[in-house]
Formats: sequence, C-alpha cells, structure tokens
Amino acid sequence: MEKWWQKEVVYQIYPKSFKDSNGDGIGDLQGIIEKLDYFSDLGVTSLWLCPIYASPMDDNGYDISDYYAINPMFGTMEDLDELIKKGKARGIKIIMDLVVNHTSDEHPWFKAAIADPTSKYRNYYIFKHGKDGRAPTNWRSIFGGSVWQKVTEDEYYFHAFSKKQPCLNWENPVLRQEIYQMINWWLDKGIAGFRVDAINFIKKDQRYQDGEPDGEDGLVSCIPFARNQPGIEVFFKELKENTFAKHDCMTISEAYGVSYDKLGIYIGENGCFDSMFDFNYSNFDIGDNEEWFIRKDWTAKQFRDLLFTSQVEVNKVGWVGTFLENHDQPRSLDKLIVNKADHGYYSATMIASMYFFLRGVPYIYQGEELGMANCVRRSIDDFDDISSHGQYQRMLEEGFSESEALALVNKRSRDNSRTPMPFDDSQYAGFSDVEPWLALNESYPVINVKAQFNDPDSVYSFYKKMIYLRQQSVYSNTLTFGSFIPDECENDNLIVYQRSYQGQLIVNVCNFSNQEQPFICAKELILNNYKEYDGKVLKPYQTIMYLEENK
Repeated sequence: MEKWWQKEVVYQIYPKSFKDSNGDGIGDLQGIIEKLDYFSDLGVTSLWLCPIYASPMDDNGYDISDYYAINPMFGTMEDLDELIKKGKARGIKIIMDLVVNHTSDEHPWFKAAIADPTSKYRNYYIFKHGKDGRAPTNWRSIFGGSVWQKVTEDEYYFHAFSKKQPCLNWENPVLRQEIYQMINWWLDKGIAGFRVDAINFIKKDQRYQDGEPDGEDGLVSCIPFARNQPGIEVFFKELKENTFAKHDCMTISEAYGVSYDKLGIYIGENGCFDSMFDFNYSNFDIGDNEEWFIRKDWTAKQFRDLLFTSQVEVNKVGWVGTFLENHDQPRSLDKLIVNKADHGYYSATMIASMYFFLRGVPYIYQGEELGMANCVRRSIDDFDDISSHGQYQRMLEEGFSESEALALVNKRSRDNSRTPMPFDDSQYAGFSDVEPWLALNESYPVINVKAQFNDPDSVYSFYKKMIYLRQQSVYSNTLTFGSFIPDECENDNLIVYQRSYQGQLIVNVCNFSNQEQPFICAKELILNNYKEYDGKVLKPYQTIMYLEENK
C-alpha cells in the first residue's frame, strides 16, 4: 500500500552550519526559518534536523544531556514550534534526529548513576568490573581507544563512541519505557518523524568476552560485539509497538553493516522502521571495520554492482532512503569523482541523477545541491570532528607519517560536509556576519546559492528539475513507486537502470567517466545535463533520462 512518506523529498540540515541569525557564528533555528522560502523554491517537502537537543556538544549534538530541551545555541522550544508551524504552511514537514543508543555523560541520568551507585539510574547504563586489573574487555570504540572508561579503581562504564557518550542499557525495561515516553512526546508535539541514529548498537553481546586484537594498540573493534547483535529484533518490536505504530509518522534508521538477509527486522511489513539507509554501497572505498586508512581500490563497475545489489535486495523487503551525502560522509564529488580536475557541473549533476531516481525516498544534504566538494585543512588542529582526531591518532599508531595521516583525514573527515552553508560570496558567505565556528570551504566565492539560484544551467537548477520530475510531472508515480530494473550494461563506464510502473517505463543513463561513451537512443529526452545529445554518443559525465514505453 502506498504511503505518504514515500512521496517525500528530504533535505538534511546540519543546524550548526546552516544559517546564523544572531551573529554568534553558529547556525540556529531562526536561521532555518529565515530560509524556508529557499526550500520551497527548491521543492523539498521535509527537513531533517541533525540534533538540536541540549548538549555539551562533544560530538556536535549526538551527546544529548536533555531530550526535552533545545540547545540554547540553536534557540528555544518556541523557535522550533515556529519552524514547525511555518514549515507546515509551506507544505514542509520537520523530522528530528533520534539518538537513543547513548546520552551525554552530563545527562541527569548518568550524573545520578555516578553519584549514587545504588540508584535506579545505575542500571540505565552499562557498568562492569575490570578483569585482572584491566578493563572488562579489549574492545576499541568507534572513535578510538577503549570502550571502557574507569569510574573507580575496579569499575568501568561502556561507551561505543566517545567517552562522553555512555551507552544506555537497553536490557533494562525501565530505561526502555523512559525512551518510549520521550519519543511519543515529540511525535505528539507535531514533528513528522525521526531519523534514528546508531540504532543497531543498542544490543551488546552480553558475554563481554575479549576478541582477537586487530591493531597496534592491542584492541579489537567493538563492531562485532556491539552492533547488529542477535536479539536486537526483540527491542525493535517493542519500540515500534510502543511508539511509531501509534502515530502516522515517518521513520528511517541509520543501520551500518546490516546484511541483506537481516533487513526484515528493520524495514518491510514486520520491520521496526518505514525505511533505512543502506551503507553497504556507500562505504565502498574503505575497510571492513570502517577505518579510513584501510583503502580499497574500486571501479565504476564495482560501484554499480554494489548499488544495484542494494536496490534489488532492499526492494524485496521494503523501502530505502537514497543518498549521496550526509553529516558523516565526505562530499560525494570527492568520493565518486576522484580526479579533482573533473569536478564541476557535469560530474555533480551526473551523480545526482544517478542516485535521485533510484527507488526510495531521496535525501539531499545541505550544499549538495550546489555541487560542493571537500575542503582542505593544513593541520589536524584545524579539525573539529572528534572522529577525525581519533582516526588521525590511529594512523600515527599504525605507522603513517603525519602528512599521510593528514591527507587521509582531509579525504574522509566529517568536517568536509559540516562547513558553513555558502549563501553568497561575501566575507562569511552569507552564513553569518562574524567568523563561523568552523572555517568555510575555500570554494565559497564561486560555489554559493547566490551564484546559482537564478542560473538555469547551475547544479541548483538541475536539482530543481529532478525534484519537479519526481514530485509533479506525468512521470511522478513511476519515479516514486515504480519497480527498479537494473541494466547490466556491457560498457562498464555506464550506470543504466529502468523504472517501471503501470505500463510506463523510464530509462536513466549515466556516463560515469570523463570520456565520451557510445550509447544509442532515439527517444525524446526527459532530462539531460547537457544542451545536446546526438542519440549516439554520451559526452563526459553526461546523464540522460527518457521514456521507453508508455502504454
């Protein structure tokens, strides 16, 4: 059965970097409200806000100290109410980030757990005694270092991420009810739904046994022990029954490393969430334990195979969120178009078309619609991202030189996508009147909203065309609900697929190379990122879409 959320086009906002309204160098809710007409012009229908909850910002808001409060740096609860109301007037919904694997160590629950080991809050988190004078296990956290932080001489608490992000104990039914109450409070408030962060970490291997060390630090990645664990489906079932199933909301889960045979507990008829992000194809160029410095060589065909496998497997079960970028990923131009000299309108619009018309709910990350690329920082001290610092230290421990480590951090850092949004070419890019909290991307004098907004040949205008085709054209139903049919093209430089719905068949073709490629098509084009196409040869990074059949 078709659902309203399947028609959405979602724009992800990193609030700290979107628009500063009060001159403190930090983006805020009023800044988002100020730009609502921008979203209306672009054509998006939902805004996903990265965390705006109260937080000490150790991990830029993913360390929450109060689920029911807004971080003052972003504004007030009244500002959020205004955003929801004014967004609704424009047909734009608000989606919040939901972070329930962990809290901040400054959350009242954790403070109480530390202050009084006999309080009920002690069991809201995971505390363990050490073994033979050392930590309970030799697991490494996602951000580097042990997952265990010492509290007393022989007691530790568990954190899969930063030491300031203690993991919640989902084995505790009292804690789970607190979480459900909070989720329902937000849905009752009028938000349209949630993007659910790191949800596949909520179940840990309860045996808490050491693993075989995999690095020079003598530790082993916590991923095999703290992510996608058997039994997590029991938590998911209860979570859905107590929250999402009671509301007409939209949910999408972040679920790294989920094998396709396990998709049914996430999405589909019996899944917990409406849709999910599949990262099995997005992290195609890094190691199995997601260490940036374990690089993989790749070809366009290999990427195409991963992408098509994702579409085929996910569509057997349910729905996916399609995306190029997010707040945890580098810019897609650098990831997918390796040669910097090839960055520009054609390559940016080709990869946009490649992902946007896949079957799923498309997500646009802020600045992606301008064709933004990575930035370059000259020192590790210039990075804000906690993960970048952790990866840098791991690389040094593994024998990389400082210059080698810095080069890789520049390539993969989450700060690449977190630079302030460039609205114009003024001193601070129209983001703020003062120096921003994070240095601007050096490309902002050229790549900015003002330069592209009224240019029919800009990346921004191409995104508007794509959104219109999916949302309002005679092809809308096919591009939204149509089945996905992969084309195993003999030319390994091309990504070709079809969308089919009720007798209408649309073909999307993307030249994933900087060379001309033969492709025969005599049909009238629906979309073309060049001004011409002779029906025989695709130009470098050309993308075309055409109607093959319309019964």
